Amino acid sequence: MLVIGIAGGSGSGKTTVVRAITEQLQGRVVVIPQDSYYKDSSHVPVEERKKINFDHPDAIDWKLMCQQVRELKAGHTIEQPVYSYITCSRSTTETVTVEPADVIIVEGILIFTCKELRDQMNIKIFVDADDDDRLMRIIVRDIAERGRTIETAIEHYCDTVKPMHLQFIEPSKRYADVIVPQGGHNKVAIDILTNTVEKALRNSKRAKRKK
Repeated sequence: MLVIGIAGGSGSGKTTVVRAITEQLQGRVVVIPQDSYYKDSSHVPVEERKKINFDHPDAIDWKLMCQQVRELKAGHTIEQPVYSYITCSRSTTETVTVEPADVIIVEGILIFTCKELRDQMNIKIFVDADDDDRLMRIIVRDIAERGRTIETAIEHYCDTVKPMHLQFIEPSKRYADVIVPQGGHNKVAIDILTNTVEKALRNSKRAKRKK
């Protein structure tokens, strides 16, 4: 079993890279998205919830995330939490059942900032992209998925996303084993990554047979 960490700034193309690897490995992958592990804020007044900084490491329930990755590595099924950006709360009635697989992909903007999580990864990938490209994708996503207007999306980027990227996400690039430029558009890099993963899986199976 391999644990692959895929990090990068908001709008860098991480999801595209994850999707491409998942499609090529066909059914041998489970994905653990950081976005599922934001701390529950249902107890916080609605107006205060709007001020939550989702781009700060303190917003993540690292303890639960690390625990569930360990459980998957041990061959156990987990119940992944479901988080809503709209209500800023974790569902108390709904979870996603995730079963172990040959490859566990841990994906998110902040995953390399947590040493305990990094130490569980076999391969660490940082997806890089130009700031202008990321800004355009963030605006489109925030309007479509998070109920923001163009004005509030740009304001949020300037006040939160950009400074947090510079403080936490960009520095975490130094932990990466591989840096993928041009985000999800870099098909050559994605093919190389997939081939590397497949080779590692074959080597792992050979090692088990020898035992």
